[in-house]
Amino acid sequence: MVNSGSSANLVMIAALKKYYGWGEDAEIIVSPVGFPTTIAPIVQNGMKAVFADIELDTLNFDLTEVESKIKKNTVAIFVSPVLGNPPNMDELKRMCDDANIVLIGDNCDSLGTKWNHDWLTKYYAAWSTSFYPAHHMTTGEGGMVCSDNEEIVNYARQFSWWGRDCVCVGAANLKPCGSCGKRFDKWLAPEYDGTVDHKYVFTQMGYNLKPLDFQGAIGSIQLDKFDEIHLRRRQSYEVISTLIDNYVAGAVPIYNLDEAEVSWFGVPILCEDADTKTRLQAHFESHKIQTRNYFAGNILLHPGYKHLDDYKRYPFANQALDRVFFVGAAPHYGPEIFNYFEEVMRKWT
Repeated sequence: MVNSGSSANLVMIAALKKYYGWGEDAEIIVSPVGFPTTIAPIVQNGMKAVFADIELDTLNFDLTEVESKIKKNTVAIFVSPVLGNPPNMDELKRMCDDANIVLIGDNCDSLGTKWNHDWLTKYYAAWSTSFYPAHHMTTGEGGMVCSDNEEIVNYARQFSWWGRDCVCVGAANLKPCGSCGKRFDKWLAPEYDGTVDHKYVFTQMGYNLKPLDFQGAIGSIQLDKFDEIHLRRRQSYEVISTLIDNYVAGAVPIYNLDEAEVSWFGVPILCEDADTKTRLQAHFESHKIQTRNYFAGNILLHPGYKHLDDYKRYPFANQALDRVFFVGAAPHYGPEIFNYFEEVMRKWT
């Protein structure tokens, strides 16, 4: 666990780079549409982000373009399912297996989503999760790096805990000699022959991204509610997307592929043109229904990222910026809120 989902991406990429021995010529394929901290950690870890455009009807990767971007320096595909809604995971996994590269998940918006009855996380070498207040479960702020590979997890823990070599946590800290049984030993030999406390041996150049214990306690309680949260988010999406279909001319909700059981973070809405998006957002906002752009739209239009590639090469990403926004699919929505959504949508012209 770390202090945010963005930090989780940062240390996850660092851990994967260390574990797989990726060099600075390594390339990771990402979408130009979404949240910037899927992309920034690749560059911050000295590697190259390679972009593949999206499909406008799903907002996910155009898988044909993804496959065309796999080259000799490609080491991974980093997928971030759109507000919980995944692309074809079987196809992505096949591409990775064929090219001997790994699939990584920014799972911050998609905790709880399944593909063909399996958790999305089954497909990933490692994945991140966010516990921001609007996400599927919350610790106020917070995030997590996960993997079935213990060595990757240990690297992630090292990078997020100042880069120290010791990975003792919880009750292991109460053992006089730690989990390794030799906490006080010649850890810096042969350069230094003295006895050193393993808790102060630094193997990586890391960060301090630790969460508070209080946040972990909140998360433990949230876990008990997770199944209910998942069902209620799906209900919120179903009701709101049906209302959009019924009452909102010029816009459609984004739907999932048949194989996906989506734990929706929000309801993505595709408008017929930029003017409709502007007017519809203003309509919702004027009636106190908050909206959000689909995050950055095309990140390559933004000052901090425009040096990475030419935004003009990604026309559907540009369309997403022009025509897409989303509203919440929160688990606490009930009949009163749904009725209000319907009342507001009936007023749309």
